[in-house]
Amino acid sequence: LDYVCRDDYGASMTRVSAWAGLQYFAGRHDLRHDDWHEDASPVLTWPQGNAWLTQQLAQPLSERLKTAQIVTQIEPGRQSVAVRVWSEATKKHMLWQAQHVILAVPLFVARRMLGDHWPALSQHAARQAYAPWLVSNLLIQAPLLDRAGASLAWDNVIYADRSASAVGVPSLGYVPAGHQILDIPVGEQVWTHYWALGGTSASDAQRWRQSLLQSSWQTWAQHVVDDLAVVHPDLPTQLKRIDLMRYGHAMAIPEPGVRSAPALQALRQAHGRRHLAHADLSAYSVLEEAFAHGQRAAYQVLSASGISRRI
Repeated sequence: LDYVCRDDYGASMTRVSAWAGLQYFAGRHDLRHDDWHEDASPVLTWPQGNAWLTQQLAQPLSERLKTAQIVTQIEPGRQSVAVRVWSEATKKHMLWQAQHVILAVPLFVARRMLGDHWPALSQHAARQAYAPWLVSNLLIQAPLLDRAGASLAWDNVIYADRSASAVGVPSLGYVPAGHQILDIPVGEQVWTHYWALGGTSASDAQRWRQSLLQSSWQTWAQHVVDDLAVVHPDLPTQLKRIDLMRYGHAMAIPEPGVRSAPALQALRQAHGRRHLAHADLSAYSVLEEAFAHGQRAAYQVLSASGISRRI
């Protein structure tokens, strides 16, 4: 139970609401063989990972998709919305005028763009908690020693007591990039290691956030290596490179009472010509929730524009 709360919500089950803890299991359909025809699979995966989904979304937009545009401020107007951006491509400030704006960003980011023009946003953004994460990619120059027990899988969890370790918070384990290759692995391999650091309290998360910010990359790299060496003692001698990525506010933590907060429910409604679409509006970071809020925001824009929606 604690593992899945840390995995899905970034924090221990002592910090996650009971409703969200149950939702993790209740929201997953049991994909049995009789639910699918012979050629189908319940697993959706591509060589590019989720990049494939991004490419499919971007393809029909062609020149309408503007990337490397950093939004700094959004100002509501009577007939339009002004969006001030910094163009990384041209190194210039630009001003976009839009009839409607859909903000698919975390709520604390939306508040920085919108200022205090949306009272419910200011109120809830101060309440919503986020989990810091560390994601590390390890380049291993040769296959590690084969050990007794389960073979490498997509998700490999280390079953050991590491409360006395330097970090004191169990990692989520690691994923080998070539886990679906049926051949015996040879040569270099890439593993991705995950550490959710939301902890058991807000002070826990703040302490880990400060540690990620202030400690050297060498310190955290050693933490990762030490964590994996518990079950792979030859890893340090085979490690060729490690890349670490800090996420200070990786995902919303569904603490008790957050999901049902009146301010959060109000944010699901349009505020003039501004609309929010993000998993934060459900108080937890799940893909299906983000998709639903994006669809809702699109329907709000269509309705305000007098366009009948098509399903």
